[in-house]
Amino acid sequence: MPTVEEKVICVTCPKGCTLTVTREGQTVLKVENGCKRGHEYARQELTDPRRMVATSVRIKNSLHPLLPVYTSAPFPKPRIPELLAILREVEINAPVSLDQTILTNVLETGIDIHSSREIAEVL
Repeated sequence: MPTVEEKVICVTCPKGCTLTVTREGQTVLKVENGCKRGHEYARQELTDPRRMVATSVRIKNSLHPLLPVYTSAPFPKPRIPELLAILREVEINAPVSLDQTILTNVLETGIDIHSSREIAEVL
């Protein structure tokens, strides 16, 4: 397999270092520039990219029609469309407390979905 050199911009801090990554297939051989956190970020980004997901689900008996939610940990990037398809089908009842677990172990990833705000019940 040929060795490939890529540039990756690190987003772990506001500095935004440009890292030079040398890899062979999925194996990262060398990361140049940046700090230790940047090296870990580059390895993660090139082998198993993940993102925090923030979206909303429907809620009944509430002043608002939607409840903002987020993932408890970074979610595998290629599986985000699957996650969003599941969340489109979710509808919960008010009241909801801040950081309440809405779904547990979604798509068998070990990642939960939590509420981003408190919403009272309106009758």
